[in-house]
Amino acid sequence: MRNKILIVSFAVIAVLITGCGKKEEDTKDSGVIPVKVLTLTKEVVKKNIFASGQFTTGDEALLSFKTGGIIRSIYVKEGDAVKKGQLLASLELTEIQAVVEQASAGYEKALRDYNRVKKLYEDSVATLAQMQDAKTGLEVASQQLASAKFNLSYSEIRALSSGFILKKLANEGQIAGPGMPVLMTNGAGNGEWKLKVALSDNEWAQIKTGDKAFVEIDASPGIKTAAVVSAKSEGVDPYTGTFSAELRLTSKSPVSPASGMYGRSEIIPSLSGEFWKVPFESVLDGEGNSGYVFVSDDGMTARKVKVSIADFSGSDILISGGLENTKCVITTGSAYLADNSKIKIAGK
Repeated sequence: MRNKILIVSFAVIAVLITGCGKKEEDTKDSGVIPVKVLTLTKEVVKKNIFASGQFTTGDEALLSFKTGGIIRSIYVKEGDAVKKGQLLASLELTEIQAVVEQASAGYEKALRDYNRVKKLYEDSVATLAQMQDAKTGLEVASQQLASAKFNLSYSEIRALSSGFILKKLANEGQIAGPGMPVLMTNGAGNGEWKLKVALSDNEWAQIKTGDKAFVEIDASPGIKTAAVVSAKSEGVDPYTGTFSAELRLTSKSPVSPASGMYGRSEIIPSLSGEFWKVPFESVLDGEGNSGYVFVSDDGMTARKVKVSIADFSGSDILISGGLENTKCVITTGSAYLADNSKIKIAGK
């Protein structure tokens, strides 16, 4: 009987000791969050770039009269096809023609004066200075006549190249000042359509002129037309904060674009970029091209850092900046962490 009591007593003591040990261990690990981490390495990623923009011919022009006056006729309307050199608009020429006739009369008088003084000089009646003054007067009158004829020739507007009338900015009978836009045209007649797209700085750095691309016109969805990167901007657009590139169509589209029409593109970059690839769930508070991840430098403490998001690749996110000099990123347990949280890496 005594032996049975001793056995029971030892069992109770063992349970108490075990219970105390667990309580002490739980207290020791209190506040420590178990996590999983991923060792960071940069990977070379080559990914097609998708961008959208508007179609243009690259040679859109605002046409105007050199001299001011009343618009007599505008011979075209918006959407009309025009040929190079075609007369598009003209001014009332009464006033301008009068200036030409006045300059012409002045030139004829200066020519007569010069011839007369020249003969007198040859007969030693006129002085050298008088003959030189007459010659100068003739030269001035000649230049005035040339200027008047030049202005007369630019009192009409002709097409700079074959294309289309995009906008009509004035009407007949309206007074047009020198240089005031009257018509807007493009050179679509030569078929040199381009799609001007907006790119991020990272996308801009990955492409170069000559890279292949495919363009899809909104008016014909699902039909892709071959193109090539024909130009890259050398500076950022101050209004949008983006870079731009021009994609020239290298094959004929089933539907001809129109100036200002929207289109989408897929660019195949010849260059590649280096990125950190992290699981989608490790990025928190993503907004636009930025987000936050938790990293650990010592394996015991979590640190929250801001990162730049370059793109998505399946279930991963490509990070272009923010993880420099960082060893590992926390992949699970991030939702329970705060800056400087104590962590315990699974498997250690």
